[in-house]
Amino acid sequence: MKTSSKKAKGRALQNWVVKQLNKCFGSDLEEGDIKGAIMGETGSDIKMSPKAKKIIPFKFECKNQEKYKSIYNAYEQVDLNKEIGESILVIKSNRKEPLAILNAETLFSLLEKQKQLENYSDFLSKFP
Repeated sequence: MKTSSKKAKGRALQNWVVKQLNKCFGSDLEEGDIKGAIMGETGSDIKMSPKAKKIIPFKFECKNQEKYKSIYNAYEQVDLNKEIGESILVIKSNRKEPLAILNAETLFSLLEKQKQLENYSDFLSKFP
C-alpha cells in the first residue's frame, strides 16, 4: 500500500471521530474547536481547543490498519456471549497497563447520554 493511501485511511478515521465528537458536543463548541491532526504531526490525532478539552477530557489516537486483526478476533469472542450489555474487551501485555476496548459508536453514544444528564459537570470533574 502506498504511503498516500495509508495516510488517507488514517485521515478518514480521524474525520469520522471528529464528526462523532461534533455530533455529541457541537452545540457547546464553535466551528474548528475539534479537528483532525495533520498526518505526521506529534501529539494526539484529534486536536482540540482549550474549550473543547474542558468539555471532552479524553485524548484520541486513531489507527486504521490491519495488524490489529487479533484484537478484533478477541473482541468478536466478547460479542459471542449472548448476555445483555455492551461488549468490552480488556487486554493486557507484560509490563503494560490493562486496556479496555469497546465499540467506538458505543463510546460516543455513552458520551452523548452522559452529556444530557444533570451531573455532567460532576462526570467531567473525575478526569484530570
